Amino acid sequence: MLRAPTKTTPRPLAGGRHLLLVGGGHAHLGVLRAFAMRPEPGLTLTLVARELDALYSGMLPGLVAGLYREEECRVDLLPLAAAAGARLIHDSAVGLDLAAGRVLCARHPSLGFDLLSLDIGSDSRLDVPGAAEHGLPVRPIGSFPARLEAALAALGSGTPRLAVVGGGAGGAELALSLRRRLAAGGRPAEVVLLAGHALLPRAGALARTVLGRALRRRGIRVLEGAEVTRAGPEGLALADGRQVACDLALWATGAAAPAWLAETGLALDPQGFVAVDAALRSVSDPRVFAAGDVAAVLPHPREKAGVYAVRQGRPLAANLRRALRGEALRPFRPQRHALALIGTGDGEAVALRGRLALSGAWLWRLKRRIDRRWVEGFRVPAAMPAEEEEAPMRCAGCGGKVPAEALSAALRRLPALPGRGDILLGLEAPDDAAVLLPPEGEALVQTVDMFRAFLGDLHLFGRIAANHALGDIHAMGGRPLAALAIAALPHGPAARLAEDLHAMLAGAQEVLEAEGARLVGGHSAEGAEIALGFAVTGAVAPARLLRASGLRPGDRLVLTKPLGTGVILAAAMRGAARSAWLEAAVASMQRSSGPAARVLVEAGATACTDVTGFGLLGHLGGMLRASGLAARLDPEAVPLLAGVREALARGIRSTLHEANAAAVAGLLDPALLAAPERAALLDPQTAGGLLAGVPAARAAACLAALRRLGCEAAVIGTVEPGPPRLRLGPEAVPAAVPVPG
Repeated sequence: MLRAPTKTTPRPLAGGRHLLLVGGGHAHLGVLRAFAMRPEPGLTLTLVARELDALYSGMLPGLVAGLYREEECRVDLLPLAAAAGARLIHDSAVGLDLAAGRVLCARHPSLGFDLLSLDIGSDSRLDVPGAAEHGLPVRPIGSFPARLEAALAALGSGTPRLAVVGGGAGGAELALSLRRRLAAGGRPAEVVLLAGHALLPRAGALARTVLGRALRRRGIRVLEGAEVTRAGPEGLALADGRQVACDLALWATGAAAPAWLAETGLALDPQGFVAVDAALRSVSDPRVFAAGDVAAVLPHPREKAGVYAVRQGRPLAANLRRALRGEALRPFRPQRHALALIGTGDGEAVALRGRLALSGAWLWRLKRRIDRRWVEGFRVPAAMPAEEEEAPMRCAGCGGKVPAEALSAALRRLPALPGRGDILLGLEAPDDAAVLLPPEGEALVQTVDMFRAFLGDLHLFGRIAANHALGDIHAMGGRPLAALAIAALPHGPAARLAEDLHAMLAGAQEVLEAEGARLVGGHSAEGAEIALGFAVTGAVAPARLLRASGLRPGDRLVLTKPLGTGVILAAAMRGAARSAWLEAAVASMQRSSGPAARVLVEAGATACTDVTGFGLLGHLGGMLRASGLAARLDPEAVPLLAGVREALARGIRSTLHEANAAAVAGLLDPALLAAPERAALLDPQTAGGLLAGVPAARAAACLAALRRLGCEAAVIGTVEPGPPRLRLGPEAVPAAVPVPG
């Protein structure tokens, strides 16, 4: 378990600099742990990761063999990044602009850096004709378990014929793990290891003998003496003319560098990996560091293996810290021979070090203990808070605005958009105010919403903030036209402010444009925390206007999204949420309610509201009071996000939970909400779904249409006559109403 130090000592400020870590590899896990244990004051730290949970390569074969559960082998990056004070961005790097000091991402705007560290792993080398089409590469290892599951499921019945290409320790261990996995599942398989010219080509004769004996003793055929020259749908061809029939070929050959590195301008080794010195710094650019598979340490070349990446974590963290402070770096020399422990899948292991080799059950116990201890070292870390220093008094009023330099820089980077006839003045020609032409025959709908950032990924936060603000327009049956942004950012360097403001506005603009709304202006100011909101103007034909009032007895209550964003965000702030929980919540918060609103209008919805800060019961209570009616709600029918039940059972609640409970006390007996699973009914939602009353005769068709859109919608209750009152019970959804799914 990662522990924080009991005290810290004063250190020089990092000068507001930005350290960007790209990749969630083993070395970067060590960097995050180091900065969690001892933060660097004044530093902005960002992690860009392709997967939100890093798979430990040392436990991959055991996972394939079925000896570990998936969660035992992965390090959840969400709490680790939070402990290190790092912004976590779920994305992949696809390029590097060294001249501008920016990393290009697949889904996010480019990210600036003062110091960059790359730990993005490697790809499998698929240089054999047909390998890319007919082989299953092991790398990248993070996605390999899911890809393997899909490939094995596609094999069908019978005895599968599996081939593992690669005669190194990794290929041998994978072959052993596959044999065990399929045998334990009642599907004995034919497994052949294609070792190329020789098994363990860099090891001695003793190591080859011990490992070869272990493989053959377990029924794995080893073919040596020739490389694979072609892969096809029926099998593999070897250089000496032999043919190997197989149903699935797994590629565990050498590592290949990510192709985009060739376009970066960084110095690379002949294989395309980033050339670094003994301090793990690029030999061509002092701002760039690299570790793990992606790095070629020129003074000390080593094979691509996780054990070397693990050892690089501590010296990399130390040298990044020294570089931020302007101190001299210290060289790192890896061990000459690493200990390789190869699990056989049946309670034994083979140990290889240099030309030495051993085997036995005690070695498996040793391997399991080492691997589990390494992963546990990153569990639920607790960071030591940075020491606060008294800040100079900042001006208020208009003196507290974000500087014009930062604002202009952020706006300049937003993409230019074509003009629109209904927008006379907007961002393309900024003035004191935006000017719109009201649509003929429609009423205007206006709303405003704002909240502080709850994600370090500000581009993603901007998308969610915009989607949340649009919810009120959709709930009224309207279509959004234009939006004014309201942004607050803490005082800092103009370049940093511009970067953060652009990230938020770029994300918001993507959502607004997709919904037919144009960002036409806004206001920015200094604040204690980052916050973002929007004043949105929409239009609706009066005949299609939806209101919170208007429910009728017998209406079915339809909810278009699952609940739980509040408790998931609360868990994330406490470091108690799994990355998978937050990922599902973020996906839900980005899902537009516009298509669902149109379905509800076509279904003749009598009333509608969006479920946000007051929770499901609070917003339903508002509808009942406005309509003068009662309702019966089935808590079991209410869909919940992944992780909500577990978090509530652990006592995690949003800070608004108690206030929401007090607000509905007049509608139902509070004792009915005592069970943890019912607490979700009070959970405040960010960018929540729509809650609507739909005529009973049209409820099933409405629900089916929502499901076709991909909504996790449900009929959760029935409107009843009587004074505003809420009853809970499973009979809330009458059996006469068919519910799809």
